[in-house]
Amino acid sequence: MNHQSNQLTYKKYLIPLIIITSLFFLWGFARAILDVLNKHLQNNMHISLTQSALIQVTTYLGYFLMALPAGTYISKHGYRVGVVTGLLIFALGAFLFIPLGAIGNYYYYLISLFVIGCGLVFLEISANPYVTELGPFSTSASRLNLAQSLNGMGCLFATLVVGQFFFSHGSGGSVVVPYTVLGVVVLCIALVFSRISLPEIVHDDASSQNENGSYATLLTNKKFVFGLTALLMYEVAEISINSYFINFVTAKDWMSDNTASVILTVGLALFMFGRFLGSWVMRYVKSWHVLAACALLCSVNMLVVLADFGRCSVVALTCNYLFEAIMFPTIFAMALSGLGGLTKRASSLLMMSPIGGCAFLAMGYLADKFNPVVPFIIPLVGYLVVFTFAVSAKKTA
Repeated sequence: MNHQSNQLTYKKYLIPLIIITSLFFLWGFARAILDVLNKHLQNNMHISLTQSALIQVTTYLGYFLMALPAGTYISKHGYRVGVVTGLLIFALGAFLFIPLGAIGNYYYYLISLFVIGCGLVFLEISANPYVTELGPFSTSASRLNLAQSLNGMGCLFATLVVGQFFFSHGSGGSVVVPYTVLGVVVLCIALVFSRISLPEIVHDDASSQNENGSYATLLTNKKFVFGLTALLMYEVAEISINSYFINFVTAKDWMSDNTASVILTVGLALFMFGRFLGSWVMRYVKSWHVLAACALLCSVNMLVVLADFGRCSVVALTCNYLFEAIMFPTIFAMALSGLGGLTKRASSLLMMSPIGGCAFLAMGYLADKFNPVVPFIIPLVGYLVVFTFAVSAKKTA
């Protein structure tokens, strides 16, 4: 009985799980590029930190505006069609960098990033809930953490390769190059997914028949709403730190842009390791215990940075990636638990949460108005909300 409860997936779902997990690398790569693109465009186009925040704002606005339509589309057509649609939109956005790059205007780049954001939300709404359903309910958080490990690998690869491309040779290369390569890769993957079959998970509960009232039903579910809030606040913390990391350490004159991108890569390596470790730990320890402990440790790291203990802040920020790694997949899986036929619609609401990345705009404003340390109040609040959610989930379990 214990072996069954610890089983990561069923044999019949092993191949679909492997196939769908490959997608996690893609959006990890696409989202992590933004963290080095931000500083690169500040250097090359001489824009302010606040202006550069529009990179994150525009991309995650695509998530926010497209999440509900994508959820409706995927509910109607299924996970595989949702994946292929997302990949095609993603590729379109990447290829738009070619004509818009020729114009050379910063604000035109935002059009491409918005389209990419719209494509990514299709992928995440399809893949995240699908992974939670490919096996026993008891290991859904563990399974999603394992899949999200490839997301961390994509982040790591993006900051290392694209960061070196941008920062190792003076002014760096054109943004058109990495996005063109990415577009070709994504298009090839879309072709593969259009030729394979993935089993659809069918729910027989009454909610699966109530598509019109499903969003209203979800918003009356207190556990789901708290999970949605916690996920939003996690995104506020995680994306803001990622986007601000290079700006922070260079503003303090601790290192160059290139060295900062390497340190960020080290942090993302810890992030990837944290998800592998978390996937294993949560097969034996309740997910809310792990989530509460990690949220508390992240809060401590933010307090260290706010105390401004010099270069200790770099250590705290780097270690923070290890502790926050399990948060997104764990909160996501906990929020979806027990929703049955509402899972696809619930996923679309959860995938509106990356709009929290727009909080980087507030961090940029605080940095410009006060000093480079003050903005870390924002992620501190985010982690405290996650901690509260974990404690609440334990009480209601």
